Amino acid sequence: MTSNFKPLKIDDEGFLQNIKFVASPNFDKRPNDSKITMLVIHSISLPPDEYGGQYIEQFFTNTLDTKKNPYFKKIKDLKVSSHFVIDRKGIIIQFVSCNQRAWHAGTSIWKGRKNCNDFSIGIELEGSDHVEYSHVQYEKLIQLIDCLKAKYDIQDIVGHCDVSPGRKTDPGHIFDWNKIK
Repeated sequence: MTSNFKPLKIDDEGFLQNIKFVASPNFDKRPNDSKITMLVIHSISLPPDEYGGQYIEQFFTNTLDTKKNPYFKKIKDLKVSSHFVIDRKGIIIQFVSCNQRAWHAGTSIWKGRKNCNDFSIGIELEGSDHVEYSHVQYEKLIQLIDCLKAKYDIQDIVGHCDVSPGRKTDPGHIFDWNKIK
């Protein structure tokens, strides 16, 4: 896959340059001995299987209006975030500095290490387990992965389903791992 996009760059504070930043309050400090070694790929759509709008941003900033959709009442008390979201049009939004621990993986384990949030960066793709991701999402994801690998010692790129088996299924069987590996 070739891309006509400019290379992405991340600064020493863990922020991607020249993209939209929306501050989420749902993060904390990484443990002192935690080195970033993993990327966790997720999918999200709010409400489920609907795309576009501001609902993901509102969810990650704890400002989701529960009157807008019955599903929102089910998730109103969740405090979650991800470092990045890539929407269906390929727009990257950052919510938490990569140097901080975003709350994306929940109860998780990888290669015997629990609490994957401690040592990972979370990337959400606007989508679901059963709808193909857009070409531009893959292009932007590849760019973001390359940028993050240049800055951090990324050893593993996994799905949420891999670190939380039985509990999570995203990014789903439709996600094409061959496009990013």
